[in-house]
Amino acid sequence: MQSFTYPFRFHADRKDGGFVVTCRDLPEAITQGESIADAMNEAQDCLDEALHARLAGGMDVPAPSVARRGERLVSPPVGTALKLAVYLAMREANVSKSDLARRLDVDEKEIRRALDPRHATKSARLEEALHALGRRVELQVA
Repeated sequence: MQSFTYPFRFHADRKDGGFVVTCRDLPEAITQGESIADAMNEAQDCLDEALHARLAGGMDVPAPSVARRGERLVSPPVGTALKLAVYLAMREANVSKSDLARRLDVDEKEIRRALDPRHATKSARLEEALHALGRRVELQVA
């Protein structure tokens, strides 16, 4: 089972106020916020952007570490998590976008668009792609 909920550390910025937010699993994910609530919103947006960049760049997406004391868990939007699940399932099965398009009987452009981080892909299409890759979606609310 895959999870895309990452631990973030919120460091109080004693000099300028607010909080600096970092993620040890994704070193590029650094942000800040004036309050804990603001920093939490910024952390989710930062996580989403870091994961989008890795997806768009064909990079590795590390599994989240277990949270340490003082860290807060941050999850990306559901659409991002589904796209990442398809991306990782394709990499694991060594399935190209062309291969997946054939399995789904669609044009390869549709697969490229579906995995585009900036495209609002319907979750049903991503679930269908996961099913074609031998996976299924389980939603967990914490």
